[in-house]
Amino acid sequence: MNTIRKILIAMFLAIAVPCWAQAPPRIAWLWTGSPEGEANIVFAFKDGMRENGMIEGKHYILDERYAEGNYERFPALADELLKRNPAIIMANTIASVRAAQQATKTVPIIFVSTNDPVGSGLVASLAHPGGNTTGLSSQHEDAINKYIELLREVLPRASRIAVLSNPDNPSIPKMFERLRVMASSFGITARAFEVTTPKGLDAAFSAIAQYRPNALLVLPDSMFSAQPGPISKFAISQRIPTIASNSQFVTSGCLISFGTNRLEVFRRAAIYVKKILGGAKPADLPVEQPTKFELAVNVKTAKAFGITIPRSLLLRADEVIQ
Repeated sequence: MNTIRKILIAMFLAIAVPCWAQAPPRIAWLWTGSPEGEANIVFAFKDGMRENGMIEGKHYILDERYAEGNYERFPALADELLKRNPAIIMANTIASVRAAQQATKTVPIIFVSTNDPVGSGLVASLAHPGGNTTGLSSQHEDAINKYIELLREVLPRASRIAVLSNPDNPSIPKMFERLRVMASSFGITARAFEVTTPKGLDAAFSAIAQYRPNALLVLPDSMFSAQPGPISKFAISQRIPTIASNSQFVTSGCLISFGTNRLEVFRRAAIYVKKILGGAKPADLPVEQPTKFELAVNVKTAKAFGITIPRSLLLRADEVIQ
């Protein structure tokens, strides 16, 4: 009897143990900023996963690596993540997506809130991405002219502006040139102040303060998006009206933001993850484009700077901070 019982237990363990030992699929998170600076983004993604019936630890494991704003770290971080056999790689800027693409041609790659994926060569087209890459674009390149329109509404006499630019982001030089040409058509001089890592912000701030611009424009880049606090603190200390691409800057004290709702984009990224884990191929999933750009205005900052925000602009705003 004991022998039969031992045989049955052994047979049960032979079947059950592999099931118990099977870990949930790994999702590699190849990101620009820091764990602290990107905490709200990670929360939004996990919230989206829960909404799609996927619980961390049970249905997936999030394997996070951060470049701390240094884009040169992406290739090494991508290699490190691939050694852990991820089911999917997620990335949020052109440089990180390119590093992932160079590291693997087979593991699915999902980019999130990324500028100009077609023009940057990340995918063949929005409708038919091809290869192992798809995701959600920001289309900030299509909205960059709005910065100048907003500037002229709020500061009609502005004649020169400073522009925070990251030359390591391939989409940024094209955006700056588009912005510079439009500004010039209205008699506004736009000067780029280049920053490639968060450590370079202080030097740029010093140079901008000496330049004494009428306004500061922050081009949409993941490294800058992870630094709303320091950028807003500088802008407030120098009383420089600042326009950026997401509302985190406005809640931190900048004057205006215009761009996609980043938190909503990261929630929606969970849909792509679920489809790919369910067997869908990245090449068959069209790139999602934003359907709405949101306008946020900090009236408190405007009053402190002695700026009157036109009522027509306030009525258009999605968020107004008093």
